[in-house]
Amino acid sequence: MNCSLCATTCPYLPQWMRKSTKCRSWVRGSRLLIFQLNDIKTKFKKYVVTSTIQCVGLRRKEMSQHKPTESVQWDQGCIGTANWGGTRLCEFLEAAGFKKENSNVKHVIFEGLDSDSKNGNYCTSISIERALDPDCDVLLAYEMNGKPLSRDHGHPLRVIVPGVAGARQVKYLAKITLSEKEPNSKWQQLMNKAFPPGMDATNLDTTSMPAIQEMPVTSAITNLMEGDTIKLHGGKISIKGYAYSGGGSPILRVDASSDGGKTWHTANISYHHKEKKYPHHWTWSLWDIKLPVLAAAKEVDIWIKAVDSSYQTQPETVGHIWNIGGNLNNSYHKVKVKIEA
Repeated sequence: MNCSLCATTCPYLPQWMRKSTKCRSWVRGSRLLIFQLNDIKTKFKKYVVTSTIQCVGLRRKEMSQHKPTESVQWDQGCIGTANWGGTRLCEFLEAAGFKKENSNVKHVIFEGLDSDSKNGNYCTSISIERALDPDCDVLLAYEMNGKPLSRDHGHPLRVIVPGVAGARQVKYLAKITLSEKEPNSKWQQLMNKAFPPGMDATNLDTTSMPAIQEMPVTSAITNLMEGDTIKLHGGKISIKGYAYSGGGSPILRVDASSDGGKTWHTANISYHHKEKKYPHHWTWSLWDIKLPVLAAAKEVDIWIKAVDSSYQTQPETVGHIWNIGGNLNNSYHKVKVKIEA
């Protein structure tokens, strides 16, 4: 399974960057340690974690159809799942000499080598509690699906934070800093937040909301697009898709409707990672259904919604969750298709 990310851009990396083998770690913001990539690979136990990564802007394009939003207009494709291999961050920090006792550290800041001319290197953070919890499976990853990371996926080293927004899973990792405060970067303080619906560019208060960490339950259809013309088979439409919930919650079920929510049918879960249980379940579920359609229908408005193990479900309409950044659109996925005569 391939993973498509948008946590950072994928710049052209110069030769020296592609061959970079050092990771710097600042302990308590003062003590500098430099680790060779080979040390990370050979001196620590290797763990493999199956984890889904989702961009906070998933389905932003649909949110913009309600009211304009900023940033890349993603459809339902900026999500994916892979087997990530690497060193546990908690073990790395322990080797670096960090001890939580009597420490004021609250955040682990990751800085990548990718940058833009105005804002410097990509930089964001997670909580120290998540970083130190071995059950959270936070990795310094150097492999994806059993192979060295490719350039587009963060070669030579990246961060994997299961159940958390793709924005926190920094690629081209160069520096780790332990800090009492979050970084002041735009990726932490502005770009990856979900502001209230009443805020826009004229009254935006960037301090009003925290940076997005765990992701809400969502789902999407993957084999049909808006406006497709399809043929019924036995009075039914074949539909496939994914469902995912962050924070370690597995998917309980997926519901589908072909009549605007008047009646619902439960989809078959065709893939569900069974090794991890709540609250440490990090992957999507794949589903399919043969959805009944009224015989006289010429057009069908398909609705999809998922329910996770905490019985959290998706909001029906995107208007209720609109925000200027276009983030966290987990409303019902609705696709209208035409029926072939």
